[in-house]
Amino acid sequence: MENHKGKLSARTKVEKYELLKKKNEEAFLGGGIEKIESQHKKGKLTARERLELLLDEGSFEEIGRFVMHRCKDFGLDKEYYLGDGVVTGYGTIHGRPVYVFSQDFTVFGGSLSEAYAEKICRIMDLAMKNGIPVIGLNDSGGARIQEGVVSLAGYADIFYRNTRASGVIPQISAIMGPCAGGAVYSPAITDFILMVEKTSYMFVTGPNVVKTVTHEDVTAEELGGAQTHTSKSGVAHFACRNEVECIEYIKKLLSYIPQNCEEDPPRLPYTPQNELRPKLDDIVPDNPNQPYDMREVIEEVVDAGSFFEVHQNYAENIVVGFARLAGRSIGIVANQPAVLAGVLDINASVKAARFVRFCDAFNIPLLVFEDVPGFLPGTDQEWNGIITHGAKLLYAFCEATVPRITVITRKAYGGAYDVMNSKHIGADMNYAWPTAEIAVMGAKGAAEIIFRKEIAAAEDPEAKLQEKIQEYEDKFANPYRAAHRGYIDEVIMPSQTRQKLIRAFDMLENKVESLPKKKHGNIPL
Repeated sequence: MENHKGKLSARTKVEKYELLKKKNEEAFLGGGIEKIESQHKKGKLTARERLELLLDEGSFEEIGRFVMHRCKDFGLDKEYYLGDGVVTGYGTIHGRPVYVFSQDFTVFGGSLSEAYAEKICRIMDLAMKNGIPVIGLNDSGGARIQEGVVSLAGYADIFYRNTRASGVIPQISAIMGPCAGGAVYSPAITDFILMVEKTSYMFVTGPNVVKTVTHEDVTAEELGGAQTHTSKSGVAHFACRNEVECIEYIKKLLSYIPQNCEEDPPRLPYTPQNELRPKLDDIVPDNPNQPYDMREVIEEVVDAGSFFEVHQNYAENIVVGFARLAGRSIGIVANQPAVLAGVLDINASVKAARFVRFCDAFNIPLLVFEDVPGFLPGTDQEWNGIITHGAKLLYAFCEATVPRITVITRKAYGGAYDVMNSKHIGADMNYAWPTAEIAVMGAKGAAEIIFRKEIAAAEDPEAKLQEKIQEYEDKFANPYRAAHRGYIDEVIMPSQTRQKLIRAFDMLENKVESLPKKKHGNIPL
């Protein structure tokens, strides 16, 4: 009998192991072979294929593989899939741990259910407890309609966690398919949004609803595609040609940022060398109204090939992005004189403010290159709130406690001089090139106002105007008056910029500054 029992026991165990194997195979298939093939025909990868590309080989550990929905209405009691439309777990990227969720469009169109939301919330809770970034790969038709308010509650549970995690751990959202209705608000709260051209879109209401309500004919791509959101709305930060490029961008982005708000960003080893950059001495044109590309300045100053631009196609009159300086991760904000003369407007202010606040939240030092003629005038800007939106950038810099350095390359006019990380709002070091012009306004406008009567009374008003422009330029349109007052720490040759910045950031490495005790400030939203 004992032998018989032993054989029975062994046979039962084998069957149990086989059951586990079958369930794993079932879970790996998601919605089934046909739906996987359909996904591939659209040029899209499956949820699991995306994770294989994103994470270090063999590092993924899944959580909640056998979770199933609990809805019994509208025929769902006859249709169950293991995992219920989202793959969740943890792994590593370049050896650093991350938590991930990847929505599976092959299961109920990736629609979110109560159980599905709980899986994502579990990942986010673990990420917060352990101080580790969360990456969401979004590909979903929205709330699972059959579950009604339960699925909406699931979205709200996720939004709440996104908000609690904001500024504590990095949150990255990749939109790799549809993301509509309530589903858009979770990515919107996260730090960075990446979209894939032609296969992803985001909108609160789709083309059919738009046509019904406003009678506008618009495609999903025009309404909420990658190009729309990276160039017109500014909702997304990166437009990627395909899913593979999107995943590579995520990996690159993570290489510049820390695991959480308590850590410093990654730093690469660096061997000091000749840091002079003679090319910079010739980069600013002799004509103060002639544009030049500020990206060329950035590329010369930072470590070769390290500049990673964010929001490249939105509000192009300001440039923001990550780079390395002697191996150190830094955030860069730079006026772009090649677009709208580098003027600050609503979109540029909001774009830069958002980036500054991210860098400050995650201990990434800030470097500002300034060439700004002021804020953009006009009724469109004023009526749409340039005052409030411009104040966002001012607030972001004032609030930032990370090391902050400004280099004025040319124009620093009016209130924009104050806003662009001036000494007066807490910048640690402020440098100016000899070509810098620090003044209330341009020389011509100033001369026309100050010497109006004298010019009008002159025999040759035009010659008198030119004389007074020159007088104003000699007195104010240079960096020395500001340097005399200590508003500029040093006037430097452009070729010295990299060397000076490396030493200054080293000097500021242990900077400690605290904000006044408060619950939180009230940024001008």
